[in-house]
Amino acid sequence: MAETQREPVPRVDTGELDVAHAFLKFQRHCVLKKTEGLTDDELRRPMVASGTSILGLVQHLAEAERGWFDHHLGGADWSEEDELGMTVPADRTADEVIAAYRAAIEASDQAITAAADPEALMAIPIDGMRKSLRWLLAHMTTETARHAGHADILREQLDGTTGR
Repeated sequence: MAETQREPVPRVDTGELDVAHAFLKFQRHCVLKKTEGLTDDELRRPMVASGTSILGLVQHLAEAERGWFDHHLGGADWSEEDELGMTVPADRTADEVIAAYRAAIEASDQAITAAADPEALMAIPIDGMRKSLRWLLAHMTTETARHAGHADILREQLDGTTGR
């Protein structure tokens, strides 16, 4: 099987924030790359018993970006009742889900740039503690990488495409 989507990891080494942000951006890119060239049906198709689909992963990650960066870092209102999880409503197109993820990424990147310091503290505490941007970047990179790996497997099941 050819690794048609393989790319090298970032080579950025100019400072803590630059490195952390570069690896988060890379993982996001890997997730989005898994959507390329697939039909709406393929993106929605659950390939494992849990019902997970590539589009569901993208929707979940968009919500995670908004929850962590907009709400916890930036202090914006957030309601868990508004979360859709991994189940994409039938009336929501794949293009809408992917565009929402791209918009969430853009907003998150603006929040990271505005914070500008790995030691900047979140506005909204977690378990009573205001965590740092450093912690948040590590958490979101881990979360995104985990789901990028899921998307890798789902994509390989769909059409044989591999690579990060």
